[in-house]
Amino acid sequence: MRPKPDQPLDLKTLKVWKITSAIGSIFYGLLPLIYWGLSRFWTFLPAWPTYALAVLAILFALINIFVIQKLQWRRWRYKIYDNEIELMHGVFILRRVIIPMIRVQHVDTKQGPLFRHYHLASVTISTAATVHEIPGLTLEKADMLRDHIAQLAREADPDE
Repeated sequence: MRPKPDQPLDLKTLKVWKITSAIGSIFYGLLPLIYWGLSRFWTFLPAWPTYALAVLAILFALINIFVIQKLQWRRWRYKIYDNEIELMHGVFILRRVIIPMIRVQHVDTKQGPLFRHYHLASVTISTAATVHEIPGLTLEKADMLRDHIAQLAREADPDE
């Protein structure tokens, strides 16, 4: 059996994911407010769903920010071999992906505003079928990894 990939993401990635998750949780926080507003307009609606939605939104936000993101960060691993790239990620469903070097069409790095603030970048690996991403690497490591994968993809022999 193949060993699991051993390269983790940078620890600052967890911070970025928590911040992103907190921002996304604002949407769920709006649901009780929307219901409360509707119950003011339509007086036949009971008041108790407002409180239930508020409790659910808070619980969902706390679990997502402090549990799910940490599990996701702990399980995200990658490894670069000479002939393939292996990615492993997932919280409830663990996914392992092997990308043959011969299938790599191009590799690049990208940064969003939060990644830029924390000096992180993602490496995206494009194949004919899809785009894979290794998120949350330091800038130096992302640049080095991008160049390394590009070099291995150039050297990949289609007859092997």
